[in-house]
Amino acid sequence: MRAFVTAELTDDGVRRLEALGYEVVRGGWGLTRQPLDRQAYVAAAAGAQLLLTEIETVDAAERLGEYHGLLIPGGFGVRGVEGMLNAIRWARENELPFFGVCLGLQTAIIEFSRNVCGFDEAHSAEWSSDTAHPVICLMNSQREVTDLGGTMRLGSFTARLQPGSRAAEIYGASEISERHRHRYEVNNTYRDPLTENGMTVSGTSPDGNLVEMIELPGHPWFLGTQFHPELKSRPNHPHPLFASFIGAALARRDQTEPGASLREAAD
Repeated sequence: MRAFVTAELTDDGVRRLEALGYEVVRGGWGLTRQPLDRQAYVAAAAGAQLLLTEIETVDAAERLGEYHGLLIPGGFGVRGVEGMLNAIRWARENELPFFGVCLGLQTAIIEFSRNVCGFDEAHSAEWSSDTAHPVICLMNSQREVTDLGGTMRLGSFTARLQPGSRAAEIYGASEISERHRHRYEVNNTYRDPLTENGMTVSGTSPDGNLVEMIELPGHPWFLGTQFHPELKSRPNHPHPLFASFIGAALARRDQTEPGASLREAAD
């Protein structure tokens, strides 16, 4: 089992790789690392390759066929976003397990809004202030704050999960507490079009005003979180979302590469 990492990983990137690594260790597999390019790093868990990347080129999504899962992590800025949207669309249309964390959830919302809901110019107000469809935006309470640090949603917050959702099944609970580090939110104006076209808002703030988790019920594994689950993943207690994602990636590998698990056992 191999994990490829960039030479210039941020602290957040390291935490996400470690969160995956914790699940690998718990499963009894080794973890090795080696440099890749500056734009992407790939992690492989128990033989299932998991792509964690900022894909920037239009044709990069075509490369995803060789992988077993796509994870778009958190981040700030518009760099690489259009490539992420292409990758997410490919994962959605080709049943590739997808896990979006923070920015990953937001780009999943943008992609679905453009290509399923028909809002061709959908974008985040963070990167396109004049977009006709700001599906990601600041909440009203944040708009009068001029200090950027003051608009950040930081720390642990409670979320309520929709009964019967994949999220509720993974957690085995109806209410959770997760840590946040972000500024922009899903625009509630677009929640009805999103759900009417097949997306499930599977987690919200207790008052129902903020979207915390989304998923696609008809997809093998397509889930996004506004919070950062890697911040609560530990070597002796890997986060259940990462564990479930890796399980889905393994299932994808076994589906697309019959006999892979037997070959691994033999090795």
